[in-house]
Order: sequence, then C-alpha cells, then structure tokens
Amino acid sequence: MGGSAIVMMLVAMLVLWGGLAAAIWNLRRGQTPEVEDVHRDL
Repeated sequence: MGGSAIVMMLVAMLVLWGGLAAAIWNLRRGQTPEVEDVHRDL
C-alpha cells in the first residue's frame, strides 16, 4: 500500500467515525418533547 492510499484510508475512517460520533452526540444532547407538548395536525 502506498502512502497516498494510507492517507485516504485514514481520511475516510475519520469521516465515517466522526460522523457516527457526531450523530450519537446530537442524539444524546437532544431534548425529547414531553407528551403534553406534542401537537399533531391531522
């Protein structure tokens, strides 16, 4: 494997794992509305 292939592999891994970590962080800090706060338009 050449040096450029290793760099591209590391960049791809950082993008994928970073996106996963950002998604988990966003879900954990997000506020879920209480039952009485939910209004549905039917």
